[in-house]
Amino acid sequence: MGQTARVSAIVWSAAGSLVAWLWLLLGQGFYWRTDVRLPPRQDPEPGDWPSVCVVVPARDEAAVLPRSLPSLLAQDYPGRAEVFLVDDGSTDGTGRLARELADRHGGLPLTVGSPGEPPAGWTGKLWAVRHGIGLARAREPEYLLLTDADIAHAPDSLRELVAASRSGGFDLVSQMARLRVDSLWERLVVPAFVYFFAQLYPFRRIAMWRTRTAAAAGGCVLLRTQAAERAGIPDSIRQAVIDDVALARAVKDSGGHIWLGLADRVDSVRPYPRLHDLWGMVTRSAYAQLRYSPPLLVGTVLGLALVYLMPSVAILAGILTGDHAALLTGTAAKVVMTVTYLPMLRYYRQPPWLALLLPVTAFLYLLMTVDSAVRHARGRGAAWKGRTYARPDAALEEG
Repeated sequence: MGQTARVSAIVWSAAGSLVAWLWLLLGQGFYWRTDVRLPPRQDPEPGDWPSVCVVVPARDEAAVLPRSLPSLLAQDYPGRAEVFLVDDGSTDGTGRLARELADRHGGLPLTVGSPGEPPAGWTGKLWAVRHGIGLARAREPEYLLLTDADIAHAPDSLRELVAASRSGGFDLVSQMARLRVDSLWERLVVPAFVYFFAQLYPFRRIAMWRTRTAAAAGGCVLLRTQAAERAGIPDSIRQAVIDDVALARAVKDSGGHIWLGLADRVDSVRPYPRLHDLWGMVTRSAYAQLRYSPPLLVGTVLGLALVYLMPSVAILAGILTGDHAALLTGTAAKVVMTVTYLPMLRYYRQPPWLALLLPVTAFLYLLMTVDSAVRHARGRGAAWKGRTYARPDAALEEG
């Protein structure tokens, strides 16, 4: 009787997982499709290209700057454009290297600035962005391109972004850079990272006026200057650890039209060769994503277990006990899960069989999320490059 009850519970749980996967397949904005790319380009008339200032916050980026900064300086942009790299307290000669690269490669004008240490209530990156926007303001640009120091752009990247913004009437156009997938751990974790992000923030819904769904990818954000001023960027989001999502939400809430999609020729050159590196990338913001809420943490852990782990459990239980209902239900859920992951693996040029390992990756993300909450509970908060950030309400109490 006890064994029957246990198997029955497994069948019901697997059925719940299957229902969840069918809803995700059809009712979550077709998040699993990877065809959301830059809108069709309609170039402005010759001489009508708006001015753009590129703002690059950089902290200890000497290792990646030789591969990223020259790509910005070499932009084939018909209008006026200038690059502002903000050295955020680097100790590895980032600012000096940036000037050397500009002297060596030429291209767009480069200004290197330094804002000093961020005051209480600011994250380092957003304090650097604020300084960069302040430097750019003297040029009165129509657009700002906010891009990270580890992002390499194709020569026509800026042209494509501006043309897409103008033709689509977007105040914010963001591309999720293609992350590196060379090491074993990168192949296992990185495509899933983007897949999970799209599941939380379906790209198609982001561009819709009537939805509250808002997100951007901080590595590549083209923003109309007027929209930034209207949304109070970056002051209005100065404490945000997940600054790209906060930025997009602020722009959309202030009446802006935003767009986010996958990039074709915008790439991150930052390596994450070890699981430890990827673990740190996820844990620094996972609990912040849950708004530092213990109930949301519990719900997320249970949800991940039900949706991603239960199908495999049901399949195994069905094989071991001969319960055909558990086997069939678990298999059906696993098939839907696998099918939804295949487009992301194709986008990252990875073998299809990796889709079978998605439950393993989901279990790793479950552990990372729990670890992120534990770090916050121990007062370590969101740690990144030598800085640790408390949750916003704690920072306000300290101030």
